[in-house]
Amino acid sequence: MSPATTIPSTAPDAPPRSRRTLTLVAVLLAVFVVPMSISGTAVALPDIGADTHAGLAPLQWVVNAFNVAFACFTLVWGSVADVVGRVKAFAAGVALYAAGSLASAVAGDALLLDAARALTGIGGAAIFSCGAAILSTVFEGPSRARAFALFGTVAGVGVAVGPSLAGALVQGLGWRWVFAAHAVALLLVLPVVPAIARAVPVHGGGGRIDVPGSALFVVAMVLLTTAIVQGSQWGWGSPGVLGLLAAALAALAVFVAVERRSAHPMLDLGVLRERRFLGLCLVPVAASFGFVTLLTYLPSYLTAVTGRDAGTAGLLMLLLTAPVLVCPMVAARLVGRGIRPLTLIGLSLVCLVLGDLALTLLSPSAGVLVLAAPMLVTGAGMGLSAGLVDGQALALVDPAKAGMAAGFLNTLRLGSEAVAVAVYGSALATVLGRRVSDGIGDGIGGGGYPGAGNAARVAEQAAGGDLAGAAALSGATDRTGFAGFLTRAYDSAFHSVLWGLVAVGLVLAVVIAALLRGGRDTEGVVGASR
Repeated sequence: MSPATTIPSTAPDAPPRSRRTLTLVAVLLAVFVVPMSISGTAVALPDIGADTHAGLAPLQWVVNAFNVAFACFTLVWGSVADVVGRVKAFAAGVALYAAGSLASAVAGDALLLDAARALTGIGGAAIFSCGAAILSTVFEGPSRARAFALFGTVAGVGVAVGPSLAGALVQGLGWRWVFAAHAVALLLVLPVVPAIARAVPVHGGGGRIDVPGSALFVVAMVLLTTAIVQGSQWGWGSPGVLGLLAAALAALAVFVAVERRSAHPMLDLGVLRERRFLGLCLVPVAASFGFVTLLTYLPSYLTAVTGRDAGTAGLLMLLLTAPVLVCPMVAARLVGRGIRPLTLIGLSLVCLVLGDLALTLLSPSAGVLVLAAPMLVTGAGMGLSAGLVDGQALALVDPAKAGMAAGFLNTLRLGSEAVAVAVYGSALATVLGRRVSDGIGDGIGGGGYPGAGNAARVAEQAAGGDLAGAAALSGATDRTGFAGFLTRAYDSAFHSVLWGLVAVGLVLAVVIAALLRGGRDTEGVVGASR
């Protein structure tokens, strides 16, 4: 019998059905808000930049501060939850998320907004890792498969409505209400958590919190992401970027050494020896590059290059996010009818690659019908594996380590999102910078645009999606003509980076397929979810 089919019961006495239902509702309500914040924030970036006069790097950190904090602390929260109790850790995350969202709504400048978003990310890390661990503990067998399908569906709903809601709020009330709405939603969840804590058995495994390991991991992730974000501004071969990368690798090496010697490690490295678990954990990484990067930067393309307003761009993003709403439950039903989960996961990887490839056909004059097919396929690539991959991965792990395993899975998910978004932004800025420099020559009116200069600053402003502001900053005599040049340059840079996403998706798909190969072992995972 395979390991996945011999996992012991998650609790000596399973909670009554009413308690399990209440637990599921509380987790799903909180989970709903987190992806809504991630997808919706991208739509608000142009208005945030115009209001705060922030450059590309501070604007990137409005998204990246959340993602980096989420990535850094997801594994930490997973480990903490196994020590102090998953419901307590979950409740703390809800409170932190609400506080960070309120702080974001009243932030006076981009730096304060970045800090508030980081606090929100810390809370979001607890919601996702502890919420998943609670579900894997309370539910088992077919009920677990359905619970994680709902987990993926609700996350998909958040992703799907995020851009549209944010676009409507930005146009109607201003960008600050994007964050205020998240705070209001979680303040509605918070009063429910104490009741759930009294109804659900406390799951705390004892031991100590791995403070040195947690600190080292956080430092390594911050150094790595900062290096990637600053690569386009400082230069990829600059001493600053190379120094940050070297420091990140050193911190990771020390982290591994500390974890091997720790009696209560934040990450049990033995879990990573299970290649199927590792392969499943890489599936969200593929989704980060193939889907989340577009979720962040496609709205800017739609507004800056195709000339649509924020509200229209938000509505069009439903083409990308709607499949994430529908596909998780479709996948669960297909599994229930005998389709192997790993077959669906493989199909999701194919959809991500094909969708990104088809998006290279976009042009400034692209209509809705041209946009629809590649965006729907890419969204299906994300939706088919959402929730399903979590249940499959956690079925391979000892329930006593479910918090840590969920933390690791979501660390790769959000860590790769932070890295993917940062890499995409930096690559876009780098390629666009070259296009702009070639177009305006030496900054003394070369390249056919009299008066145009400040190539580096113009490129940075344009990479944030503010082409009008970039044209004004250039000093070009023919501002309209120069704005048209910037539109063409942005379009060209966007397509160049898209080809990079396709290449990354292909490589990850091959690696994941190799790790998941093995008929009998894979069948054990399938059986755990039926």
